[in-house]
Amino acid sequence: MKIVSITTTRESIPLKTPFVTALRTVYDAEFIRVKVEFADGISSFGEAPATKAITGEDLESIEQNIKELTPTLLGLGRAEALDILHTSSIGSSSKAALDMALFIQEAINNNEPIETDITISLGSKEEMLNEAQIAKERGIKLFKVKLGKDIEHAIEVTQSLAAQFPEHQLLIDANQAWSVAQSLEYIEGVKELSSIALIEQPVIAKDLEGLKNISQNSPIPILADEAVFSFEDAKHIHQNGIAKMINIKLMKCGGVSQAIKILEYAREHNITCMLGSMIEGPISINAAVQLAFNYRDVIKFVDLDSPLLYREPSELLSFHFDRGEVFVR
Repeated sequence: MKIVSITTTRESIPLKTPFVTALRTVYDAEFIRVKVEFADGISSFGEAPATKAITGEDLESIEQNIKELTPTLLGLGRAEALDILHTSSIGSSSKAALDMALFIQEAINNNEPIETDITISLGSKEEMLNEAQIAKERGIKLFKVKLGKDIEHAIEVTQSLAAQFPEHQLLIDANQAWSVAQSLEYIEGVKELSSIALIEQPVIAKDLEGLKNISQNSPIPILADEAVFSFEDAKHIHQNGIAKMINIKLMKCGGVSQAIKILEYAREHNITCMLGSMIEGPISINAAVQLAFNYRDVIKFVDLDSPLLYREPSELLSFHFDRGEVFVR
């Protein structure tokens, strides 16, 4: 069926508490929702949040990119529209929103629940321990810990979390805040802590040599996040031994169809993946969660906690989030 209409709206969902990383502070999940209507009367949807600090796109540019490409896509079928979309020069988040609306995922083949982490935002040690305690009381066992430039603080917080929550796994995320020297200092300070599962993107995305240096000198697996946008990036990271794991996000790679290319490559080469997200709306989370269910053999860590951060539950979610587990409704 041919596309007859593409429209966008701006949406916002308040968060329970601010989401704080070394890169930004977020109070609401803000995103563009795109609606694609077809000649048979069926409509499908996609979403993209504003993540200028990561993808370089804000709400205005996402909306404008979609509007500019719309005349080219009208009258096309899904497959042709996808081909044109991914040869266009619009931003990765803009592509992701349209890709979600155009690409039809396979049905979920295994309904067993999966586990997501929850983010512990950057703050004082006391604030972070308190946030972790609240997460524990909610039954969540996997903590995504946001750390900043202060390495002494980072080591102290990590040691305190490991001591206070010995049954929990810690996913450490520096969000590009450290130098190579700082990264190695941090690793030296926490390497004996068995609860640390990985360290995510300690150095800036373009410093691939630095990331490789850290990875080769770390007993803790290093996960590449901002260094991996495209399939080509993932392949380069793997083939050159730059990091042991990769984080796939729909907003970085350009949508579900592109994430699947990376996941199939990861499956073929036995690469451990995290499936991550920004602070996103329910439709884009639905798309990512469906991937997490279908690629559970490749995706070891799921970082799709946006619904756990919403002030109020969203009726648009196709999945039920309960105590860190995600169930098919």
